[in-house]
Amino acid sequence: MQFRHTSLSGLIEIIPPIFKDERGFFFESYQKKRFSDNGIPFDFVQDNQSFSKKGVLRGLHFQNEPFAQGKLVRVITGKALDVAVDIRLDSPTFGQYETFLLDSELNNMVYIPEGFAHGFLALEDTILQYKCTNLYNKAAEGGIIWNDPTLNISWGISNPIVSEKDILLPTLKDIKAM
Repeated sequence: MQFRHTSLSGLIEIIPPIFKDERGFFFESYQKKRFSDNGIPFDFVQDNQSFSKKGVLRGLHFQNEPFAQGKLVRVITGKALDVAVDIRLDSPTFGQYETFLLDSELNNMVYIPEGFAHGFLALEDTILQYKCTNLYNKAAEGGIIWNDPTLNISWGISNPIVSEKDILLPTLKDIKAM
């Protein structure tokens, strides 16, 4: 497996080797020791899966302390533009983000550590699966509006399908002021 550490501390893209033959393919999507040796020494306590139609944008979501979650994200079918935003107030990269093209043919993944907001745009009908380091807690939910002008994320779409809840999310500036 390749572990590509990004410029944002703790944010890691994982690219597994895929073994293909006439029957199909096989790859390892998780191996605790290998992940731990490469900076992901966490236990995952919850798995989530969502289906999104092409053009659906979900996020940018996070959970507040003490319920913050690290996430290991991958696409089962389809393609998604995945975005992780550093919202750690004490981080030198606060407010910076990275994007990843998650593709079910490449089977690449991204580990998003605690202290990041996460969102994605389904580039085609997509099933997204992610493992979490902490349990979901509705009272700890937080988010940032997808089109925050301060972040200026290039989603490549001007009119995505966004939930009413996500349309009402605050900006990064509003989060920082809390």
